[in-house]
Amino acid sequence: MLDARPVPKSASPLVQVEGLTMHFPIYSGVLRRHTGDVKAVDGVSFTINAGETLGLVGESGCGKSTVGRALLRLYEPTAGRVIIDGEDVASLSPEALRKKRPTMQMVFQDPQASLNPRMTLSRIIGEPLDEHTDWAEAKKLDRIHELMDAVGLNRRFANRFPHEFSGGQRQRIGIARALALDPKFIVCDEPIAALDVSIQAQVVNLLEDMQEKLGLTYLFISHDLSMVRHIADRVAVMYLGKIAELSPRDDLYARPLHPYAEALLSAVNEPDPAIAAKRRRIILSGDVPSPANPPKGCNFCTRCPKVMDICRTVKPDLAEVEPGRLVACHLYTNTSAAGSTGAPEATERNQQGETR
Repeated sequence: MLDARPVPKSASPLVQVEGLTMHFPIYSGVLRRHTGDVKAVDGVSFTINAGETLGLVGESGCGKSTVGRALLRLYEPTAGRVIIDGEDVASLSPEALRKKRPTMQMVFQDPQASLNPRMTLSRIIGEPLDEHTDWAEAKKLDRIHELMDAVGLNRRFANRFPHEFSGGQRQRIGIARALALDPKFIVCDEPIAALDVSIQAQVVNLLEDMQEKLGLTYLFISHDLSMVRHIADRVAVMYLGKIAELSPRDDLYARPLHPYAEALLSAVNEPDPAIAAKRRRIILSGDVPSPANPPKGCNFCTRCPKVMDICRTVKPDLAEVEPGRLVACHLYTNTSAAGSTGAPEATERNQQGETR
């Protein structure tokens, strides 16, 4: 069995992200001049405590996966600090970063694309051991079998290739590979998105079991709000490269504060027909602006049903407006401006919004 390393949820952050920025340059013209940037991630800050799961949600293209990859230096961040277990990953030298890799791992979205089709299961799971340890072959094989047992894979499958497994089994291989070096922090980049609904619960339950046994800390990236509600302790809602709201899970789902979080959660399916009949579906108008040319003020101002004049000119800061709840919205962080620019009228308009 894997060595148990239970870590109780604590107030000390294992991961601290400060002003993380990831811009991709745009080149145009015959001379390929730098004419702009795609602002995929634009000044994101948050912390994750040891043993905690932070859910990161938002619509496609908002920058969720880019945040996960930038945290682990799979992308070179444009700016910002990423402190994992006391070290700033964003500033480490290549050799120091290589030594840091065992502490932080990733489970990728597409289990088919993330596994080498020319390698057997045992070689895939054992590759991190080849790179970061000098163990004898017998010890490596024992560790591979131990990991296979932990994620529910039969040892007889050790010499099979990825195409011989189902989607759920391939994702279990990816999880076993991520656990091989006994990491403390794992980024789960939509690990259930490519799986059938019947398999999704199995994979999420496996992640929870591994967290309980090994004291793992997760950043769980997903667009499945129902699954995030099941696994996360806190949830960060992203929109167009920025965090709109970061709140404890139960508080967010019971009473979202940011207008975008409110609209996003109104789309979650409700299994109780009586409750579903009373719910109001908030339908946003317009399209998401281009990350290459975001609005001057709040990124959400072009679609927000509660928009005020200040929203179009001043970017709101992510600030704590209730204990443990951070929101980037002038409705909460600039009450004097809200009172002078017609916030009550905007709120009233929203209360009379469209239903379906």
